Amino acid sequence: MASKKPLEGIRVLEMGQLIAGPFAGQMLAYFGADVVKIEPPGKGDPLRTWRLLDDSGTSYWWSSIARNKRSLALDLSSREAQQLARSLINEADVLIENFRPGKMESWGLGPDEFKTSNAKLVYTRVSGYGQDGPYASKPGFASVCEGVAGMRYVNGFPNEAPVRANLSLGDTFAGMHAVIGILLSLVNRHHDQGRGQTVDVSIVESVFNMMEGVVSEYDGSNAIREPSGTTVTGIVPTNTYACADGKYIVIGGNGDSIFKRLMEAIDRKDMAEDPALAVNSGRVQHEAKIDAALAHWAAACSSEEALATLDAAGVPAGPINSVADVRADPHFQARGSFEPIEVNGQSRVVPAVHPKLMRTPGATDRGGPELGEHTEIVLREWLGADDQQILRWTESGAIPDR
Repeated sequence: MASKKPLEGIRVLEMGQLIAGPFAGQMLAYFGADVVKIEPPGKGDPLRTWRLLDDSGTSYWWSSIARNKRSLALDLSSREAQQLARSLINEADVLIENFRPGKMESWGLGPDEFKTSNAKLVYTRVSGYGQDGPYASKPGFASVCEGVAGMRYVNGFPNEAPVRANLSLGDTFAGMHAVIGILLSLVNRHHDQGRGQTVDVSIVESVFNMMEGVVSEYDGSNAIREPSGTTVTGIVPTNTYACADGKYIVIGGNGDSIFKRLMEAIDRKDMAEDPALAVNSGRVQHEAKIDAALAHWAAACSSEEALATLDAAGVPAGPINSVADVRADPHFQARGSFEPIEVNGQSRVVPAVHPKLMRTPGATDRGGPELGEHTEIVLREWLGADDQQILRWTESGAIPDR
């Protein structure tokens, strides 16, 4: 008998678009929640047509981020659709919205509206800067918020323009923090008389939460961490090195015993035995010397040869993989990191959602839904709607014509 997924029985209404809110919905759906995504009729979530598209004109990304969800098309510009949304929210355990602060209130759907009618509701709000504060009303995209929160400042090389990862990290961080807040609130319901609460997630604070010790260092010593290229300030050696075959490898040899093994492995016993390099503080002072030795050694080896030598010595090291490399990597395959789905009769692969749960794992049951695919069935299941009600909502324009 198959085990239940951990979030089965939890009803989630996803009212948002693009990445941050939908990423949170993806994680909840993967682990069993009934996630119903409300989308505007006719166009749906813009992410449906972002980046690379398949033969149907739908983004490949959609199959992944909208997996296991059901799509309900609702025109929230109409009063009747807003009332429908109110009824659906009253049946939900969790609401996820990532509109600009005030938008839900303008529809009469703010969290205060449900404190009595659905006291168990976990009302989750994702925005650029949070629901209050002087920046609350500003549009907050991940690219901007990563800069505001300090992450962009430390990325790149000294005296050059700050760089970004070619990903929307701020959105994904915010989605992860939304999931954390939702799960904490669901646990809290069990010992707080079944009461839900509002979860206020901002992109800028989610990025800020990932900034390690930079605030403490600044508060304690006025030190401002600067960009340091491929290294990490104050930890030596950890860097990226070019090999003879033109490929790059990362070496993390900053543990004291690891450093000794590393230097012996590259035939630099003199450095392995040097008392000035025995601990990290000394290695930081001689960073240029250490990096020069490692760069010289790596340049004389193929990446495969270098990694074999380092693996044999028990030194943390690895390649700089492209997505093609990751897809072919036997470790990712053995760990079940790729899941097959079928989209329009064609086989496709999506990444698994982590973490792995040994007893009650999540799974991808289906790819992203067609726009409005589940409108009628959700209204019947969640609200007990009959044919007459469906017809009335259709004629009013609240939901699209079947």
